[in-house]
Amino acid sequence: MQFKNPELLYALFLLLIPIIIHLFQLRKFQKVDFTNVAFLKKVTLQTRKSSQLKKWLTLLIRLLALACIILAFAQPFTATKKALNTEKETVIYIDNSFSMQAKGEKGPLLQRAVQDLYEKISGTENVSWFTNDFSRKNSSLQDFKNEILQVDYSARQLSLNEILLKGNQLFGSSKTADKQLLIVSDFQGRNTFPDTLNDATIHAVQLQPVATQSVAIDSAYFEGNTTSSNILKVKITASETIAAPIPVSLYNNDVLVAKTAADLSEKGTTILNFDVDKSESFKGKLSVTEANLPYDNTLFFSINTQTKIKVLSINQANANFLQRLFDQPEFEYTQQTYNALDYNLIPNQNFIILNELVSIPPPLRTALESFTERGGNLLIIPSVQGEITEYNSLLANLKLGVISEATPSEKKITQIRFDHPLYKDVFEKRVVNFQYPKVNQFHPISTNAIPVLTFEDASPFLLQNGNSYVSTAPFNSENTNFQNSPLIVPTLFNMAKQSLSLQNLYYNIGLQNTFSVPEVLMQDEILEMRDSTFRFIPLQQTKANQVIITTNDEPAIAGTYDIVKDKTFIEHISYNYDRSESILQYANLENWKGVQLHNSITEVFNSLAAENSRNDLWKWFAIFALLFLITEMLILKFYK
Repeated sequence: MQFKNPELLYALFLLLIPIIIHLFQLRKFQKVDFTNVAFLKKVTLQTRKSSQLKKWLTLLIRLLALACIILAFAQPFTATKKALNTEKETVIYIDNSFSMQAKGEKGPLLQRAVQDLYEKISGTENVSWFTNDFSRKNSSLQDFKNEILQVDYSARQLSLNEILLKGNQLFGSSKTADKQLLIVSDFQGRNTFPDTLNDATIHAVQLQPVATQSVAIDSAYFEGNTTSSNILKVKITASETIAAPIPVSLYNNDVLVAKTAADLSEKGTTILNFDVDKSESFKGKLSVTEANLPYDNTLFFSINTQTKIKVLSINQANANFLQRLFDQPEFEYTQQTYNALDYNLIPNQNFIILNELVSIPPPLRTALESFTERGGNLLIIPSVQGEITEYNSLLANLKLGVISEATPSEKKITQIRFDHPLYKDVFEKRVVNFQYPKVNQFHPISTNAIPVLTFEDASPFLLQNGNSYVSTAPFNSENTNFQNSPLIVPTLFNMAKQSLSLQNLYYNIGLQNTFSVPEVLMQDEILEMRDSTFRFIPLQQTKANQVIITTNDEPAIAGTYDIVKDKTFIEHISYNYDRSESILQYANLENWKGVQLHNSITEVFNSLAAENSRNDLWKWFAIFALLFLITEMLILKFYK
């Protein structure tokens, strides 16, 4: 038993006062003469015995009554060790990911959770809390209630490890504090359970939707060509088969241009086809109607007027293979002979190929170095008769190494670096047995550059450093059959494509996305991204004739944004939420050892209140004091 006011227990010494009064009575007996002395002695003896017993009973009752009154004012109580700990810290995690849009018994899970927290939380101590995209430390109860109802959905979803790490950071440094971490989530997609915190109790409230049926627009991509349009393929997924057809609409700048239905009655995935005209810009939006999980009901995409990649080959050897390769709609191919080179063309190119030049004079070296410094891609194909000194001067500045005179030796190109960006998505599997191209002579090279293709003896055939490439052997048909190899198409094609990273149909929010905008910026000019309500300046790097834009945390809302320069529209860019939360599969928290599980927020707060409650006993002592006083009155009145 504990006391709220233990200092009042010193008042128990006051119990000595009635004891002293009863033991040392100052009143004297008065003698009365009576004729029958024997009878008098008998009556006096009985009276004194009766009076003495009554006095002792009265003394005991008064002592008990006074003691109960003193103990009542000291406010005794009983409580657990947790309740006695005055250092209490509470951290609350609220999962506001899109899976919390699913409907529970009383509406969307997130809305019900924040409402319950608003109503159930109480106390005077500060509370720390966080969501997937922001945190608050030591907020007052009023500030917590003001902000909790404004929590909106987020494209981010923290893992359980991240939740525990963030919760631990919001706790104070005290080793004796009673720490409670409350996790409110549907625990969607949680497959592994980390170890719990050593000095904190974890309470988990798993919110359950009433239905797990969900329809989502999973992705969109182009495949196949017609005369004036491309076929846009749209993948529709469902968590379970659905009997009724699901309408799917295609909009261009909010104007309905096509509508069809997705049949999901037999399987959970279907592919729809739409004809989309690519001759003009297209600000697209795909939409379905599904109430349980609405975040994935819309997919934005954008098609801009196609920008051609500028490719220049400077030739002193036959360039017919380059003409065939780059004679494609996405390229603007120019070829010039070494003797008639127009140097003014170089700064405006995206990809330049030096095709077996015998000499690389200083003006050309300077122009090429400036070109690569400003972001252009360069491929150097050496000549057997080339001036080694001039080649090495350019290669050294590009940090590609040093070559030697050509060595006659037949070698096969047998090793491909499959993880290199040039060959990403080129091979379905790692090819180990095909018609290997070969060379008859090559230039030995000393380099620290990255090998892309190598010979059978592991010496390099094609190397890369940054945006510059060099081959160690000429490509002419007298020296190699590489022109006829299936490797030449993805190799040169992707070198050119990577010189101008054109936009995808759309990007996913929450990832680092990089793309190029074919725009020339003057000094102090910048590009902005904006929609009707929001604008921001993305991370950007100015190159020769393009701007490389990188986005991370912004934008945070799905939609199609305009890229502008000085209020002048340049092109569209679209962003969508990641579709991973469309899969409504949930963890079994019984496998998470050391965590206290609760069915509702109300239950967890009732549990915490019970653990921190005190059993006050002062009322009982007040009642006993009153009973003893009544008993004393009855003894004084009726006991003879």
